[in-house]
This record gives sequence, C-alpha cells and structure tokens, in this order.
Amino acid sequence: MTFTTSPLHRLLLASGLLAASLAQAQTAAPAVNLPANRPSSLGWQVCQAIKNDNAAQLACYERWADSQLPANTPPAALAATPADPATGKPATEVLLLPSLNTDAPDGKPIGCRNTQYSELSRFWELQRGSDCDTFAIRGYRPISLALVQSDGSNSPQVDEALSNIGFKPPALKKTETKIQLSVRTKVAKGLLKSGDSDEDDQDSLWFGYSQQSYWQLFTPAVSRPFRATDHEPEVIYIYPHQIALPGGWQYRLSGLGLVHQSNGQSNLLSRSWNRTYLLGAAEKVLGPESSLRLQGRIWDRLRESGIDDNPGIENYIGRAELNASWQVNKANTLGLTLRHSLRSQARGSTRIDWMMAPADSPTYTGLRYHVQLFTGYGDSLLDYNKRRNVLSVGLSLVDW
Repeated sequence: MTFTTSPLHRLLLASGLLAASLAQAQTAAPAVNLPANRPSSLGWQVCQAIKNDNAAQLACYERWADSQLPANTPPAALAATPADPATGKPATEVLLLPSLNTDAPDGKPIGCRNTQYSELSRFWELQRGSDCDTFAIRGYRPISLALVQSDGSNSPQVDEALSNIGFKPPALKKTETKIQLSVRTKVAKGLLKSGDSDEDDQDSLWFGYSQQSYWQLFTPAVSRPFRATDHEPEVIYIYPHQIALPGGWQYRLSGLGLVHQSNGQSNLLSRSWNRTYLLGAAEKVLGPESSLRLQGRIWDRLRESGIDDNPGIENYIGRAELNASWQVNKANTLGLTLRHSLRSQARGSTRIDWMMAPADSPTYTGLRYHVQLFTGYGDSLLDYNKRRNVLSVGLSLVDW
C-alpha cells in the first residue's frame, strides 16, 4: 500500500521522531552514541540532552563535530603546519613575545638580569650571556633622595662684583636634602675580546653621568637655594678577566677611565678638575644570594692651563679609592669606601653605606632604604678642602 504525504505531514513526523529520541536520551543518557562513520541525523540536540555523564556528553559532541566535516578533510595530525624539509622546523615560525622585560624571545632571562651570572658580571656585562646590548639606559651609582645632617660646610661662593658692594651670602642650615642622579650606557662592545659562547668574556666602552646636589629645603626665608651642585660625566673602558685568586676570589675586570667633575659655574665661581684613572675589581661568591666585591681605583689629575680652580684638590680628596661591598642577602647590602691622598700628610675620606630593600619586595624592586655616614674631605666640590661629618638617611634606586 502506498501513502502520499504532504510536506507539512513530513515535518510533523520528523518533529515527533526528534522528541521521542530526546526523551529516550534523558532516561538512558550514557547509552547514547552517535555513529562514528556517518553524519549524525539527529544533531547536537541529542548530546545536549545528556545531563548525567559529562564524559559521555563530551564524546557525543566530538562525534557529532567529526560528522560535520567534509569527507575529504585530512586527519588532525596532518593538518598541522608543514615542516620545512631543509631545517625540519615549521614553515611558519611561531612568534614568542617577551614578558615584562624579564625573558628574551627564546625564553632565556635577559643577560644583565640573568642570575646565573655574578653581580660584577651582570653590572658590567662582562660575559656574552650577561649582555644587555648597547645604548640601553642603566643605573650607575644609586639614584638617591636623602635627608642630611652635617657639622658644617663652606659658605656659598659669591660673585666678586657682589663682594665689592658688601654682599654677604645668606646663613644656611646644617640640615638639608641631598639629591643624586646617576645613569650610564654601553656605547660599544667586543672591541678587543669576544666569543660565540655565553660564557665568553667581552670588553666594553661605557659613558656615565652623575649629578649630586645639596638643597637647602628648610630655608624658605632665602628661597630654598641649591647650595652646591656637582656634575660628573665620564668615559670608562672595561676589559674582563676570569682569573682565580686565593681564598675563592676571582679577579674579574680591569678598566681605564676619563672623568670631568665640575660645579657648572664659570670664572671665579668655578670648581672643576679632570683626571684619568685605572680600575680593577674582584669578587667572591658566598652563596646564591650573597657575595663580596672589592674595587680599587687610582687616579692622576690632568694639569690645567690658566687658573687652578681647586688648588691641591688631590691632597684633600685623595689619589686612590678602595670600595668593599658585602651583599648579605637579596635585601641587605653593606659598603665601605676609603679614599687616601697617598702622601705623608694623610687626608681623604671614609664612607659607610647600608642599603635595605623593603620587606615585602626584596627581589624584584630597585628601591632601597639607604643610610650613609661620611667623614673627611670631598663630599662636594664646594667643600673639597673642609673636613665634614655627614649623616644621610633616605631612599635610593639601585641598578635596574
């Protein structure tokens, strides 16, 4: 017998079949399976009806999705990016972006932040693996803002014309603030020494600039002047070594520097001098977060034609400097700096520094609480020939 049905009848029949299949799926969900070898005739609604078994529902969706693919779709393993026959690598390279300046594109830590290298190696980028490339701005001496208490200072300089009319410099306070800025950049590398391995040494040429100001913040009656500001640009050449010394020490670098120091004034108000120096540094690693460093400098003043702005300055500030630093742990550093005139009439200075990181972030910030005690000559160019005792307490940013 033959039945003739209209499109409306066929639609009602299909709807009844779908409703029956949904009811069956709700009562026996785990038993629902879609044929793996043909398109699903019931659709994703059957999978949606599986409520009591997540694994069965997921498998149902996967089979339904597979059933919707064209018959000539290649397997998933063949759909991957094809490899370059010459290199064996994917024909289309995947670009990996660095994360917050801590990782290079290959996933390795950026050179001068890579803690597998020593403090000196990272600071001066002595090895290829500790290199942060040229013309990147880095810290040099600490960038500081401190409250200062001293036992006195030289009077501010006054122009000769003002002196002739009886002008006297204002009375200044012994409590003031000190601001220090200091940055450097590497302008060249691998000039005389380089290599292909990350452990190979490479020499470098640096330019640095430091500025230190004493600001009379607490003298509003005389407009809070800057009592003294010194500028110090310099050029430094660093030649690396890896020479083992007794006691676990390593001699790491030799250097040559040319430095100009000036208060930025001219004529009778000028204070300036030029010098060249030789530099050497060694270190001893005590542990993963602790080390000792020794750095020495000896310098010679370059003679000036004309008026000597600072007569005998080297007999006060000194001719040599020794700096010792103890990295106690990630949060604490102690430093001692000694300067000496290398003459029978011994002059110079002693400086003690203690830097401590905030307790909540000792590992990822350059901020330090900074306490400094200075006694001797040369705390500033204005005071180069006056012995001063100075206590500074403030905040510093160390090399970043």
